[in-house]
Amino acid sequence: MGAFHSRPDENDIRHLAEKTGFSVEQVEILHRRFKQLSRDEDTLQREHLYGIPDLECNPIRTQIVAAFFDKRNFDKDSPQGTVQEIGFEQFLTVMSHFRPLKLRMTEEQREQLRLEKLQFLFNMYDLDNDGKISLEEYRHVVYELLSQNPQIGNESAAIADAAMLEAATICMGQMEPDQVYEGITFQDFLKMWTGIDIETKMHVRFLKMDNTTLCK
Repeated sequence: MGAFHSRPDENDIRHLAEKTGFSVEQVEILHRRFKQLSRDEDTLQREHLYGIPDLECNPIRTQIVAAFFDKRNFDKDSPQGTVQEIGFEQFLTVMSHFRPLKLRMTEEQREQLRLEKLQFLFNMYDLDNDGKISLEEYRHVVYELLSQNPQIGNESAAIADAAMLEAATICMGQMEPDQVYEGITFQDFLKMWTGIDIETKMHVRFLKMDNTTLCK
């Protein structure tokens, strides 16, 4: 599965719904949007996503587009490298990382969703896929995410600097005297995002289909 040459049949739709956490109706909606973006082709390429008007002003546009073609985000069996094009199943799997909370979720389900979102975000900035990101890359993450918030405005740079210093304290404070700093690990990343409600804030509106409505 991955590329559908026509509308997925009911069994395919149910399988994808179970795999991604979307409802059957949401899978059908996203399939229609996939076909629009791909110009009715069976696969989607980067140029199709770069052509989305609502994505043009997004501060992390490049990283978002790249994430759809990063195998870590949809291929658990061979999570190395990138691909040039993706089918609907890969598209849907990546979209599920932006899925908002459902109305009824257990604490365990909520925590699992949070971990998946943070792993996805971590992957976006672990560009060389070595399991670490540099402090400067982390500062860039924070700055880009905050810079478009009108309530923060000119304070974005100062907050990003403070976040980088905090990250350095967390990472280097746990090191042995003779240990060489090699970058932020995912466990460090989790600690840095403690208290930040990523599971409700990380969603997208660049598909002309606000998926904050997809939370049945």
